[in-house]
Amino acid sequence: MKHLLLLTCCAPCSPYVIRKLADEYCLTVFFYNPNIHPQQEYKLRLGEICRLCKNLDVKLIEGRYDPERFFELVGPLADTGEGGERCSVCFRMRIEEAFRVAKKIGAEVVATTLTVSPHKKAAQVNAVGRNVAQGEEIAFLEADFKKKDGYRISCELAKEYDFYRQNYCGCTYSKAESERRSDSHKTHRRG
Repeated sequence: MKHLLLLTCCAPCSPYVIRKLADEYCLTVFFYNPNIHPQQEYKLRLGEICRLCKNLDVKLIEGRYDPERFFELVGPLADTGEGGERCSVCFRMRIEEAFRVAKKIGAEVVATTLTVSPHKKAAQVNAVGRNVAQGEEIAFLEADFKKKDGYRISCELAKEYDFYRQNYCGCTYSKAESERRSDSHKTHRRG
């Protein structure tokens, strides 16, 4: 059985993907999310993924929380919006780190839970992963985990586990965009 390193964004996106991949691979979960802001939010999400991995008896590796690196790379792209170039750069930073860790631990495949979210374009995530994997001895598992009811099942499992569920991707820019959408929705409902 091949060893797969699964880059995870949060606990609600993970149980379905872990269960799906566990039949085919020996799994290690990798939580590397320097994009998550503020640090209190990061700690909440880390606590939930720790709880999930313990429950499923899956090894978890926590990457370094380095928001300065995220802001250095992504800050100039702040206005590109959710799903834009800012996200591609963020995905690349995290997937590259997953490949570095995979080499260290001897994993042969890297995958990510990012594509289970309806807010993430699988084609965009997979293109970044494919690009990072070029010339590597480690494969990138291209997937769209939201397909075949993946997102629905993820939501059901998140309720079953009673996970804290965030209302934004993680970065300060997505949080501001989420708050603007929420404010706009409230204004339209009142008007």
